[in-house]
Amino acid sequence: MSLRPRGFALAALLLAIAPALVLAADDPDVLRLQARLDALQADPTLGRLAAYEQLEARQAITSLDDARRSERPGALYVAERRVEIAETAAAAESAKRELAGLDLQRSDLLLQASRREAERARQEAELLRIQSQIQAEETERLRLAAEAEAAARSDVEQALTSATGRQATQLSAARRKEAALARQEAELVSGAKLPASTFDARGEAFALPATAFVQGALSGDGKAAASALAAYLQIGKRGRIRVEAFAKDVKLAQARANALKAALVAGGVPAAQVQANGKAAAGSAKKAAEVVVAP
Repeated sequence: MSLRPRGFALAALLLAIAPALVLAADDPDVLRLQARLDALQADPTLGRLAAYEQLEARQAITSLDDARRSERPGALYVAERRVEIAETAAAAESAKRELAGLDLQRSDLLLQASRREAERARQEAELLRIQSQIQAEETERLRLAAEAEAAARSDVEQALTSATGRQATQLSAARRKEAALARQEAELVSGAKLPASTFDARGEAFALPATAFVQGALSGDGKAAASALAAYLQIGKRGRIRVEAFAKDVKLAQARANALKAALVAGGVPAAQVQANGKAAAGSAKKAAEVVVAP
């Protein structure tokens, strides 16, 4: 067989399939879906998101372009759904990232506001301390003057006692407000709840329940409470810190006290500032240990 007939046959075959190739290349559905996917990838915010879904959409469009006439409806449906899924997934991931950024910004704003309030409370406490000192000096001056006038001494001392009591009450209230704001800041920083506390002659005392310990070690709740306490103790100026644990077995009590001290030190509290003691005394469900912060 000569080469010329073969050449004619090949040319005829190419002419027959050329319209089909052009049709596939100019398929309006393929071009429409491809344009949507290209727009998604060109978007500076969404283009790098949902990469797997975009890859699946790209493959579905290719399958639609290569599909036979009988397979085309199903391939078109799959391609449209894949493109929609890619667009939706990218938008969802973008929204999720934006929400996470807003949550972080909100936490930062709350923390900054808490710190400003704590600083304001510390300034108020310092102002009241200065006023109290001035009042004390004035009290001494008036007392010396009152010694020269015995008849007026009782009235002067009564007035001074009342004024000093008011100043002490205001100073105590300011310190309690400062402690409350420091508690809020510590809970925001640590993400854990501080144990309940009371004020007495020793200072501020935090009570840890029995659930804070598992034998001689801290439980999960105990670790969370210790983390919040460590954050609290590093806010402002703090005096000596005394850790006391209670159990009928003094060795168990000491182990609990040591475990609580170690958690505070790990949280950033200077070790030299903390003293740990175990006492052979029965604790209670609400108070198995105490952290006492001197004023």
